[in-house]
Amino acid sequence: QLQLVESGGGLVQPGGSLRLSCAASGSTSDKYVIGWLRQAPGKQREGVSCISRTDGTVYYADSVKGRFTVFRDTAKNAVYLQMNSLKPEDTAIYYCNEDRYWGQGTQVTVSS
Repeated sequence: QLQLVESGGGLVQPGGSLRLSCAASGSTSDKYVIGWLRQAPGKQREGVSCISRTDGTVYYADSVKGRFTVFRDTAKNAVYLQMNSLKPEDTAIYYCNEDRYWGQGTQVTVSS
């Protein structure tokens, strides 16, 4: 069993920054990838970024490249998503995912 808990969401003005955290507890495997996905109202869930537990390889969706950074703290078994230059279209519930496990999500709202 693996438990994922996100935190760090909130309300921020356009151009602002937030850092999301995903804390993992329970059984983990180095072969997996930890992903950040988001779902905006009325839209399908979409992939934002992910990082490999094995070698730290990262991926970013085109919509967030250059603005978001994903990184991990292996000692804390946590993954972070640093979000800069936020835009209103980044407003969504952000989820952490690994294998078949999902966190509960954290709301990010970008609005003036």
